[in-house]
Amino acid sequence: MKATEVPAIDGAYLFEPTPYADERGFFCRTFDSDVVRSVGLDPHAFVQDSLSRSARGVLRGLHLRSGDGEAKLVRCSYGKIFDVVVDLRKDSPTYRNVASFELSGETQVTLYVPAGCAHGFQALTETADTAYRIDRPHDPAEDMTIAFDDPELAIAWPLPVTSMSQRDREAPSLAKALLHQES
Repeated sequence: MKATEVPAIDGAYLFEPTPYADERGFFCRTFDSDVVRSVGLDPHAFVQDSLSRSARGVLRGLHLRSGDGEAKLVRCSYGKIFDVVVDLRKDSPTYRNVASFELSGETQVTLYVPAGCAHGFQALTETADTAYRIDRPHDPAEDMTIAFDDPELAIAWPLPVTSMSQRDREAPSLAKALLHQES
């Protein structure tokens, strides 16, 4: 497994496993504490694992947490997703940068999203399972959402949106969300 920095988002990394494939399928390590530690992250900081299943075209996000934020490791364990990170850390050299990735069950690449960044994804396959490893217990009072189609972000989602939560549909613009975050 190797770790690669994401230039557009300071502190973000892609963890790329080396799958062993044969006639049975494949096997790969999806988390390695030594590799995580090698880029300055505490592998023991992650306290919660979650999984979502989405149908093609489903969009989830853009989500972030207020307060101390929430760092996460995100991996598409089955299918394929278009994944997006927006850096909203005011002291970051990549503040307001947007980066997108295609994550898939074929590669099992894991994306590290630093605390203070918004995150969202769209399912590109009929079924897409997305695994999250999060560094803080979930507190719904800290949940924040930003409009996926905010013109300021100009994210080119690859498919028409087939479904999303009501919370995501009613999400405020980036400007309004940032005002709320400051108060």
